[in-house]
Amino acid sequence: MLFAKKFALGLAQVLTVTLLATGMVGCTDDSDTIRRIQTQRQIALQKQSQQDHLGETVSLLSQFMELNEEKASRQISYHLNQWSQANAAKDADGGVPELASTLTDVVPENIIREEILRDEFRPTDVSVLRDAYLFRQAVQWIDAPIRDDLLLADWLKELPKEIGEDPALQLQTAARLFDWTIRNVAAEPLDSSEGVPPQVPRPQLPFGMKLEGPGYRQTLFQSIWRGRGDALQRANVFTALCQQAGVSSAVLATQSEDDGSLNPWAVGVLAGDEIYLFETELGLPIPGPDQVGIATLSEARKEPTVMRRLDVAGFYDYPLSRTDIQQSVALLNTRMEAMSPRMKKLQSGLTGDRRMTLYMNVDEVAKRWDDVSGIAGVRVWTMPLLADIYQAEARRMVDRDPLFSFWFMSRWAVLEGEDEMAKNLTSGRWQHLTGRFADDEIEGIKGARTRYLEQRAPEFEIEDLRINVDLQKRYGLRRGLGIESQQYDQQLQQIQMFMRLGKRTATHWLALVQYDDGRFETSGNWFGKRVLDEEQMSMWEDSARYSLARTKEHSGNWEEAIELLKDERTVTGHGNRLRARLVDKSFQE
Repeated sequence: MLFAKKFALGLAQVLTVTLLATGMVGCTDDSDTIRRIQTQRQIALQKQSQQDHLGETVSLLSQFMELNEEKASRQISYHLNQWSQANAAKDADGGVPELASTLTDVVPENIIREEILRDEFRPTDVSVLRDAYLFRQAVQWIDAPIRDDLLLADWLKELPKEIGEDPALQLQTAARLFDWTIRNVAAEPLDSSEGVPPQVPRPQLPFGMKLEGPGYRQTLFQSIWRGRGDALQRANVFTALCQQAGVSSAVLATQSEDDGSLNPWAVGVLAGDEIYLFETELGLPIPGPDQVGIATLSEARKEPTVMRRLDVAGFYDYPLSRTDIQQSVALLNTRMEAMSPRMKKLQSGLTGDRRMTLYMNVDEVAKRWDDVSGIAGVRVWTMPLLADIYQAEARRMVDRDPLFSFWFMSRWAVLEGEDEMAKNLTSGRWQHLTGRFADDEIEGIKGARTRYLEQRAPEFEIEDLRINVDLQKRYGLRRGLGIESQQYDQQLQQIQMFMRLGKRTATHWLALVQYDDGRFETSGNWFGKRVLDEEQMSMWEDSARYSLARTKEHSGNWEEAIELLKDERTVTGHGNRLRARLVDKSFQE
């Protein structure tokens, strides 16, 4: 960059001297020529500066998980502000959108206004960019025919004749993103608060939140990063993927007549003039009339059988009926930062491979949704904001209370810790989500498969860790001065626990990589023989059983798929039984 500036300056000086020597400088027209050349030079330098700062931003985002988060956030905000200052003449117009007022139950109006209208990029903006970058990268490889749901494939092929090419393509993309979300974000109960050990201290949480409560207990990033989440967190991931794919989506909620509270029940995707329904707790799109395709909101409101067939006789009753969903509130999944003119300006500056969605014109989007029958209003979804508040309060508690800190931090230390095993799994997870499954031999970068395989230490090696000093040295373990043998042994036992957890997590994700790469038979072997190994059961059991059933569908083993889906040991038993019924109807009859 410095060389380029010196070269350009020198070129301008040589050009000026040449013009003087030839007698071309001195009249008004000649001065205009020189000023025009100098102006062009300044524009060229500004463009070069713009390119560099945005290039540095995207480069830092692509390596974000390997960098120090605090330092990387400062560097990114610096480059964005430099770019913004160089393009001050192109500042985006805009004020506070009307829909932002729907957040005032959670954030004071003056804070909303300040957050949206400030020109300066701050480190707090970086999480929005990180998420947009990651989800954009994920969309680019997820949206492919190999990831089509077999139950929808024939219906989607015929759909362009009914609703047009563009809406059909958008719905096809949405179906792929939804299917990936359900397979890759393992289902958890909506409320996990009862599972918190009684000895764990409870932080003082605002807005009626509770420790491990529904939806807000994880951020959007944590849900996709950890690959686990409840129905609301799955909805968060799915709608964020849709946004990066240019598909309009919203969480649909019924509203209580007693206290006005909102109860999310599905995710709607707006394709053409219709809203198509995806149910993240069941883990499948709501079937249309005659149990074919995906139901629209208008069909669910008019046809009693659409909602009634979500019951599984003798097992499950769906909590909502046709009359319950006559009016729904559409909740847009966006952030305050994403409503700001600075994000609108930045989005317009990112072109080509750097393109990602950073801005939402919420008032314009809200009008489109509000015009659809059955939508009784549009609001900004507060759940992502509550998740940020929850995390901030929990982190404050981490700093104050050692017992809470151990419970809160240790659960995901296998992925988010500072040791080499965690860093290796982190690298593999990033490669996985950005679609880099295989090694890049030219760049010398290990892909997700290799990173996950490296995490799978043999069981006999993990078992021998407590008694084998040479093995301890190989893993960089040393008994510190003043550490009693019993205390050191306890430390080794904890390390063994984390090694097994890391191994089983990597094994599950490796099986998912094989599925997403179209290697369904290999994926099935990993799920069936390794993840579901009775001697090494883990928190991934439910998800693995569902994914194994999906591999059986691809191999045409319908009976085995149905049997796995009917297993009663899963969190998503209701949705799995519905899928078993659909598989039986579609492929067994």
